[in-house]
Amino acid sequence: MTKSAFYLRLVCGVTLLTGLFTSLGLQAKNLSSAEAQAIVAPFYDALNTAPAKDSKKLILQATAPEWVSCKGNDDCKPREKVAADIAGFGKVIPNLRWEIKELLVDGNRIIVRGEASGIPMTEFMGVPYGGKGFRIMSTDIHTVENGKIVRSYHIEDWLSAVHQLSVK
Repeated sequence: MTKSAFYLRLVCGVTLLTGLFTSLGLQAKNLSSAEAQAIVAPFYDALNTAPAKDSKKLILQATAPEWVSCKGNDDCKPREKVAADIAGFGKVIPNLRWEIKELLVDGNRIIVRGEASGIPMTEFMGVPYGGKGFRIMSTDIHTVENGKIVRSYHIEDWLSAVHQLSVK
């Protein structure tokens, strides 16, 4: 087989597979901003603490069973562990508020620039309780499949929180 015949077959094969995947709906769905907001709303609602709120239920509502939350490329936790961690966070910072400042959509990915604020009621990240609060920025990248979050990468500026809580 000649080189040009090989490339012709390769291009035809890729074109055929692309058409097949598209017709089967296997490509990533382009989410609208409204769809993205509806998908992530329960997740961020879970981060906003309130005495009677069931944050675990909200996390389970927004995420797929296989969801993982990653604070590093290879540092991911499964859904059940993260849901428990979030519930515990509310005990330390009972007035925690997480606000969506900006939401961007790229295909099936939702990027959220957020702001977290609160006043810890006990020692927090090594800083003794002092009645001070913090306000920090966060960035999250959520991947969505079938209307549920399946993977989240997140970065929070906790160093700024520690600094704000430590200032005399």
